[in-house]
Amino acid sequence: MKSICLIPLLFLSACSTTPKLAVYPQSSSLAGDTVRYPEVVRAYHFGRYVDPNDESVMHEQHTVFRVEENTRWSLRTATTGSPAVYATTTAMPQDSAFSPLPVNDAVLAEINAQKLATVQIMMQTRTLSAALGQFQTALAQTKTNLQETAVLHAAVNDMKHRLDTLEAAPEQLPATPLSATNAPPDPLSP
Repeated sequence: MKSICLIPLLFLSACSTTPKLAVYPQSSSLAGDTVRYPEVVRAYHFGRYVDPNDESVMHEQHTVFRVEENTRWSLRTATTGSPAVYATTTAMPQDSAFSPLPVNDAVLAEINAQKLATVQIMMQTRTLSAALGQFQTALAQTKTNLQETAVLHAAVNDMKHRLDTLEAAPEQLPATPLSATNAPPDPLSP
């Protein structure tokens, strides 16, 4: 009976000797440097200052760390499509936002054409601005001349009206001119 009790113990010991599976994460040099860009953290040193939100609080000098740029995915594709290619090469791919644009003759010719067009447009703008200034001056002078002409036209119309009135009634004119004073006319005058 003792041998029958030992048989289950033999099976239990066999179960306890199974090796455990170990999971290791991928190396950070492959995953962190090529698939994602690291975050950029900058340190700023502040001297002693009064809190702008509360004048009763003063801060002693200290360093503030600020995350300038968060981590982000690298969208550059590998030449073979596998991230393992980056692990074997020594040069890390650069962020395309910070790499210079490829320059060839066609791009340079287009840039020069755009610069020339910009200079021509700026010159035409200056010429147009000068012409606009002259036009505004001429417009102001024309307005002044129009006002003066209207005043002269009104004066001419008034004189015509007075002349027509005088020509229409010649019989109503006095025979002897009136003097400026109320004195009787001088008998010796013609």
